[in-house]
Amino acid sequence: MPQLDDPRWMTRAIELAHRCPPATGAYSVGAVLVGEDGEEISYGFSREVDDAVHAEESALAKIDPDDPRLATATIYSTLEPCSQRTSRPRTCTQLILAAKIPRVVIAWREPGLFVADCQGYELLTAAGVTVAELPELAERARAMNAHLLL
Repeated sequence: MPQLDDPRWMTRAIELAHRCPPATGAYSVGAVLVGEDGEEISYGFSREVDDAVHAEESALAKIDPDDPRLATATIYSTLEPCSQRTSRPRTCTQLILAAKIPRVVIAWREPGLFVADCQGYELLTAAGVTVAELPELAERARAMNAHLLL
């Protein structure tokens, strides 16, 4: 998969994160699902359809779980996919693994504000998913969450 477009797609995810309705108890996150052909398959952002939906969850809900493009896709998320959650039965990490997406790109790791020790990165990697981090875009991805990180 071409990795030269990683900054472009993460920038798109960051733009989506700016569309999140504000919340004092949740991060604003954007996610973009991109096919092997470099075309956008789907997108999502936190609180897009309800107060509890996560960005990755929203993006994945817009595509048939049997879509063959998932097997070679990359999902870009401005924040490490969640590994614990009380608002839904499945975490974003579980949803990504169930969709068999082979590559995940994040801008920053989830801090211990709401979850003491997010393990999304580690669980995905342990399951054979390639996880890349773009620290050069982390500050831009954190910007809309500054009120939470004081």
